Amino acid sequence: MGLDAVFDYIIKFIRVLRINDIIDIFIVAIAVYYFMNAIRGTRAVQLVKGILVIVAVYMTSSILRLHTLNYILSALVQVAMFGVIVIFQPELRTLLEKMGRLKVGHFLGIAADPFGEKRITETVIESVSRAAAEMSQSRTGALIVIERHTRLGEYMNSGTLMNADVSSELLGNIFVPSTPLHDGAVIIRDNKIITAGCVLPLTANTNLASELGTRHRAALGLSEASDAVIVVVSEETGKISIAINGSLTRNLTEQSLKKALTKLLTVTETADIETVKKIFRKNR
Repeated sequence: MGLDAVFDYIIKFIRVLRINDIIDIFIVAIAVYYFMNAIRGTRAVQLVKGILVIVAVYMTSSILRLHTLNYILSALVQVAMFGVIVIFQPELRTLLEKMGRLKVGHFLGIAADPFGEKRITETVIESVSRAAAEMSQSRTGALIVIERHTRLGEYMNSGTLMNADVSSELLGNIFVPSTPLHDGAVIIRDNKIITAGCVLPLTANTNLASELGTRHRAALGLSEASDAVIVVVSEETGKISIAINGSLTRNLTEQSLKKALTKLLTVTETADIETVKKIFRKNR
């Protein structure tokens, strides 16, 4: 096929292309993008590669008229369509949860308070930042979750009810080693410590640094399943990290943590992990 023939084919295709087709392609492209983004860094990537290999072999067998192989693969593909739902259940759940958190008002510019009924106050941010800094100095492990849009009731139920005002002293006491609640997470909602000792889901990401422990993996796991802001203090190194939207920013100081939390929890615009990284770079 010559170059002129290719151009003629493209022109004919464009002529028959309708606005409905463009919208259709756009929607499918967005769906594929979000799905690939949801499974990035997980074991599901290898499964996708395996499925693509089977599809390629199936198409090749059709072209070469390998009837027996084509029949077997055809039956396998039909069964695999149901298997995909089971295999990708965690990724599909993550994708649907992210879709459920989308606010139409954000796109139209008419969204109200983006963080629910109550915003996190500067006093709470100051207390969390001070507590993280003090626990960093003593190398006390900590996991502090600050709820935003996504309600975390299912994780709160795994902890011990407190419903207490947030203070650096209380946070420090909760995470004292060998105390009953120090291994779990504290969840803050509406400027109150609602529960402590909560169990969080671990991330399925296998491409994490080997020095990241269970607390960091739990922080990432919850940040993948919700829009919460999670502060982590490493028991081994004393380093402060913050997890949001499936990303982890490490080596924060008290001041950079305070600025990041202020930006993430009090401004009217939507902020993400890039906000934290910019703040961190300015304070290095």
